[in-house]
Amino acid sequence: MLRKMKSPYWPLHLMLLPGVLLVLVFSYGPLLGIVIAFQRFLPAKGFFDSQWIGLDNFQYVLDLPDSSRILWNTVIIAFFKIVVGFIVPVVVSLLLNEVRKELFKRSIQTMIYLPHFLSWIILGGILIDILSPSSGIVNQFLVWFGIEPIYFLGDNAWFRPVLVLSDVWKEFGFNTIVYLAALTSINPSLYEAAIVDGAGRWKQTLHITLPGMMPIIVLTLTLSLGNVLNAGFDQVFNLYSPQVYETGDIIDTFVYRIGLVDAQYGVATAVGLFKSVVSLVFISASYYLAYRLANYRIF
Repeated sequence: MLRKMKSPYWPLHLMLLPGVLLVLVFSYGPLLGIVIAFQRFLPAKGFFDSQWIGLDNFQYVLDLPDSSRILWNTVIIAFFKIVVGFIVPVVVSLLLNEVRKELFKRSIQTMIYLPHFLSWIILGGILIDILSPSSGIVNQFLVWFGIEPIYFLGDNAWFRPVLVLSDVWKEFGFNTIVYLAALTSINPSLYEAAIVDGAGRWKQTLHITLPGMMPIIVLTLTLSLGNVLNAGFDQVFNLYSPQVYETGDIIDTFVYRIGLVDAQYGVATAVGLFKSVVSLVFISASYYLAYRLANYRIF
């Protein structure tokens, strides 16, 4: 026992302590508030004196006429973000891998990586200006070709595509780094052998590059299943308006309005708990698939 206590790894475990404390305080501590989902919660009475109403909050949410639409919006937006946000980085990483001028390649990487560091408050303001129907550069460009201005952020037909494309634009540079790192692990001798056999760049990509990237592709795709109900609160909140609630209102924005604006804390907590449980199921399934398909393990 004394030898175990004198283990050389104890400083490393000690370094984990601040992170563990942060997780306990900000992630596990707030779980006590789950009880609000089963109460008619009044802040003046607190957890212990508020009236217990069982599953009434959940029933209230299910009876709302907009509940199915909000859930559908969340799944649709999240699904297309996952699919498009998966395809674009793979394609861009393959294209960058073909660039031979290192300076040009690094310049492109830097430019596509920069939006990742900007918050949606900044990007939201930029998009509002760019897509403005009166003064936005996109609509001015359309007018030059005789096309009527489009109210991208106020039209239900355009709002979802704007969400998906702007999210991909912000994040695909960061995701590209993962796939470029996977490309460095491919044995160069495979390409040399393919050249000797007469394979061109396309066949090299098809038979060497893509199979070499397949483990990380499978891993990232399966792990993304945990985001099926995460359509991006920051982005939607900064871009949406009542005009596009029909196609843009998601679970997180609904929880914000019903909880913080309307002060229905029990109902908002019930919706959040429902989302957390479903997300837990998807995350568990994604890690299981990642282990089975890509041999990925956390521990």
